[in-house]
Amino acid sequence: MIQDIIQFPFLQNAFLSGILIGFIGPVIGVFLVVRRLSLIADTLSHVALSGVAAGLFLQNKVVQPINPVYVGMVFSIAGALFVENLRRWFRYYQELSLPIVLASATGLSVVLISLADGVNRDLFGYLFGSLIAVSRTDLMIVALIALLVLVMVVLLYKELFYLAFEEEAAVTSGIPKNTIHFVFVLLVALVIAVSMNIVGILLVSAMMTLPVAAGLQLAKSFKQVFVYAVLFSQVSVLTGLVLSYYFDLATGGTIVVLAALLLAGVIFVKKMVTWAKGSPRSPRKIRQV
Repeated sequence: MIQDIIQFPFLQNAFLSGILIGFIGPVIGVFLVVRRLSLIADTLSHVALSGVAAGLFLQNKVVQPINPVYVGMVFSIAGALFVENLRRWFRYYQELSLPIVLASATGLSVVLISLADGVNRDLFGYLFGSLIAVSRTDLMIVALIALLVLVMVVLLYKELFYLAFEEEAAVTSGIPKNTIHFVFVLLVALVIAVSMNIVGILLVSAMMTLPVAAGLQLAKSFKQVFVYAVLFSQVSVLTGLVLSYYFDLATGGTIVVLAALLLAGVIFVKKMVTWAKGSPRSPRKIRQV
């Protein structure tokens, strides 16, 4: 396998992109899960799907080539902006903005896919991930966005932390909640957009939540959640890429199934340990340190 990675550029692009996505996905996912905003990832992934469908439609109608991934990225960012505007409009029912955008994006995707001559092999790769879909340019974009995400998380870590655990106190202390949330949603949109080639549009939200769910089972502090989540994510991504290469499997599906199996294994082992001690306990809440 190592020899193949050295020999084939597309494998180099896929593995390097996978490592970066396997890092930034759970980093953003920790805040999504702790703040109970996991549905945002699903919503924006469906918006990105409508963008990819629009890109495929334009490929059939426009002479110059258009990369559907970049169209999906634009749609994902625009969707994040639209969600924030709807949250302000439905001030007392802010969660309603997510199913509205999700349903609208899904409907638009279906229409655009039908106009783009239906489901083809290219669309299948965008939906479920593909080893050969990542170009060198895509890898550079993934690297730039990964750097941006990490820098922003480091700079806004204190604000995101307080909003996750003590939202009212954070707002009272002067933290600009709306601005921080807006920036955070944009970061989620960017992570989803750059992850679609490897994990697939319909599965990317799972890679932002399953490793975090497994990490929450083991972590004793908030910072440990990041460590465990990134570890589980990297194991899932790298093993999934290897298996999909050797057995010709859908890349994203393989990665997500492995992440789900890791979560199930962690829960099973934890239950067995608890049973062996003879003192069943309810899941504890992580310490805020």
